[in-house]
Amino acid sequence: MTDKRLTGGIIHTYQKYDPKRIPDPMQPPPDLVSPALNHMMYYGSMRELTEEELARAIRLDPSQIAGLGPSLDALLAMLEERKRKILETYETDSVRKKARRSYHDYAKQLKAPRKFKDYFRQAVREEQIYDLERLWYRINDDQSPFSKGLVQLVDRLGDKYEIDELAANYHFTGHTSLTIPEALEIKAELEKIDELLKQLEEARETAQIAIIDMEALSEFTQPGDMETLEAIQKQVRDMLREMADQQGLEFSKGQFKLTPKAYRLFQSRILERIFSELQASRTGRHTGPVVGEGAVEMPSTRPYEFGDSVSNMDITQSFTNAILREGPGLPIRLKTDDLVIHKTRNTPKCATTVLMDMSGSMRYEGQYVNVKQMGLALEALIHGEFPGDYLQFIEMYTFAKPRSVSEIAEMMPKPVTIFDPVVRLKVDMSDEKISESIIPPHFTNIQHGLQLSRNFLALQDTPNKQIILITDGLPTAHFEGEQLYLLYPPDPQTETATMREAYLCHREGITINIFLIPSWSQSSEDIQFAHRLAEATQGRVFFTAGRDLDRYVVWDYVSHRKDIIG
Repeated sequence: MTDKRLTGGIIHTYQKYDPKRIPDPMQPPPDLVSPALNHMMYYGSMRELTEEELARAIRLDPSQIAGLGPSLDALLAMLEERKRKILETYETDSVRKKARRSYHDYAKQLKAPRKFKDYFRQAVREEQIYDLERLWYRINDDQSPFSKGLVQLVDRLGDKYEIDELAANYHFTGHTSLTIPEALEIKAELEKIDELLKQLEEARETAQIAIIDMEALSEFTQPGDMETLEAIQKQVRDMLREMADQQGLEFSKGQFKLTPKAYRLFQSRILERIFSELQASRTGRHTGPVVGEGAVEMPSTRPYEFGDSVSNMDITQSFTNAILREGPGLPIRLKTDDLVIHKTRNTPKCATTVLMDMSGSMRYEGQYVNVKQMGLALEALIHGEFPGDYLQFIEMYTFAKPRSVSEIAEMMPKPVTIFDPVVRLKVDMSDEKISESIIPPHFTNIQHGLQLSRNFLALQDTPNKQIILITDGLPTAHFEGEQLYLLYPPDPQTETATMREAYLCHREGITINIFLIPSWSQSSEDIQFAHRLAEATQGRVFFTAGRDLDRYVVWDYVSHRKDIIG
């Protein structure tokens, strides 16, 4: 009798196996640079950004952290069990009655002054803390027995509110009654459990261990559970440090420092977002090829034509064509039909200065963040696409100061130091006793910004010069020689000085394009001034929401370059 051989072997069943959840080995690492740069954009410094805060902002793949899932599942089950036992043990009907009775019994003991009796009775009946507090202020004697009693009554009404909220938010099914202090403790414990459950569930999805309140969690867990979680937390922290180092973030003395690599990575992400949005809105990046005798060699090629420069010849392809035509062997004889020429791009140089308003009004709605993000995006575009172009950033407030790209993230709107409704100041800046540090910094000096831009652009050997002015309205400061004028509300004298500088720009072939950011104080006068300033140099005015500023400026720059090339 022959043995019947079994086909196949042991079949293994894998629990909770989902091939879609396996991370792609080629997927990019989590973005650590963007949260760090965004923090710096808002605060102007990295000193407040700790490792824990960065970890809160990063979403990791939980499957890459050994033991994370089972550990969090066990903690979730333990907290759910604790919550279930509490709800099955107690009832809240009796304690709600106790809290209401305590409040009204204490109110009956208080003797209100005659002129406040009716108001007091109504306030007690309506059970509104606001009414009782208002009565306490009307009495205007915090040492009287009634005033002291009102404070105690407000506390008892607050306890009643808390217990009513406990009964409304949780479904109790037990039979053990509670005292008022016990009910308040149970409420605090349940709310703490709910918050921990939320944190653990989020950590299970994102591996953001830093969001878990370890001190609160230790109240409900065994020491061994906490040791396991702390070990995982250390593992995540080490992983974040390694990824931060790879992406150009250096952690030293409790703060992160940004390297040029981190800036470039952040800028590339901004450009990716900008152009993906443009494509999605059918106004994408459609810069057609402009070929000719240019300095920039392109990868694409074409057959040789009479008059082409041999300096752009694709030597490898040309010799390959000759070998294919004649076959292997020496010598290799090139003919005109074999020659292949690299296409070149004709890229005339463009010189641009960007005036970035950092006056006091830019702090509203975080507009200064949008301005700085635009600056980084524009620098990334020019650095990558138009390396021959000239770009200079200028910070504009009471004064105008040239800034490098590495200083942009640290710029902040200037603090308001004068709150008078009318300001008329004149300062002689040639006086050695006067320094910029004592001058109110929050005014807007467009004239000085244009003057500084004109000086920078005068050194550039190109006919294509422009100033990109980003502001929210009228100027409030200007120079006349060494005299600095600070005038608020905006004065015609300042506008005249600013327009005079704009005409000088026009005479030197400089175009001014204005991006007007919305502001709560913006009026038709601000808009009319922007039009007058732009028209003086044959420029344009763009009205844009602050969050779209980087997209508008970058796309306008690309369009402007296309017009120059064409």
